[in-house]
Amino acid sequence: MAAPEFHDRLLSLGLARVSEAAAIACAPLVGRGDEKAADQAAVDAMRRELNKLDIQGVVVIGEGERDEAPMLYIGEEVGTGQGPAVDIALDPLEGTTLTARDMPNALAVIAMGPRGTMLHAPDTYMEKLAIGPGFRRGVVTLDMTPAERVSALASAKGCSTNDITVCVLDRERHERMIAEIRSTGASIRFITDGDVAGVMHCAEPARTGIDMYMGSGGAPEGVLAAAALKCMGGQIFGRLLFRNDGERDRAAKAGITNLDRVYTRDDMVTGDVIFAATGVTDGSLLPGVRSDPESVTVETVLMRSKTGSVRRMTYTNPRQPSGR
Repeated sequence: MAAPEFHDRLLSLGLARVSEAAAIACAPLVGRGDEKAADQAAVDAMRRELNKLDIQGVVVIGEGERDEAPMLYIGEEVGTGQGPAVDIALDPLEGTTLTARDMPNALAVIAMGPRGTMLHAPDTYMEKLAIGPGFRRGVVTLDMTPAERVSALASAKGCSTNDITVCVLDRERHERMIAEIRSTGASIRFITDGDVAGVMHCAEPARTGIDMYMGSGGAPEGVLAAAALKCMGGQIFGRLLFRNDGERDRAAKAGITNLDRVYTRDDMVTGDVIFAATGVTDGSLLPGVRSDPESVTVETVLMRSKTGSVRRMTYTNPRQPSGR
């Protein structure tokens, strides 16, 4: 009997329900200062909804190794066990600190593709560079200096470097890069957390005002960002960064032999993918969860790489009267 096909259109609405459930579950903890509780609420809700889907799912990008994460760990099997075999990359709460402090751009994020199509990125850092759609491949590269990247993108856009805005994760390790970017006259939009959203900003510069993402962050988030750009258009390049032999061992266990390889978007996500993100806190990509005594409302962006479709959906769920 032939294996069930990956019907991305049929699965996409179910994937949106998964991210919506995670966002709604952690919304009561926005601004409460408890990152772990917010993350756990999102994890629990996302897992419950995933297990309702008719898939044979394996988490390839998740909440860490099995002994580090009680749920949605790398390698965990999810779904009913019926339907297509799929890889799942997820971050139930991308921006735990953002949520705990009620800061912009916290998201519940998940991507799904056929089994074997997503890079099993180890939990290490990754040097990342991303731009939006409409540019020839190689207009910017990781081998360029930060200033060269800004100049090359400005030339491709036909504008001054002063008109370029770069999104950068606000970390001490980026100080030299920041100084070099500013030496070109480009502006910088800092984010404190959530570099999946940071990369996604590049794909919609007219909406977000951001032209490029640059800097190092988590490698698993790099795969999620690549899944988003696979749907939205744009380029992302990533190179794994290792701080010790333990991290190199993690890469080896994930099947990675070339530790210096530069991964493109299509290296990290090799097949068709569906991607859903739901806003938890207000941001430039999506509004956050809205609650009142009668209902809770969320907004989700749902995308399919096969068609390039990008849907923005508003979901309002009436609250059930007490006692029912």
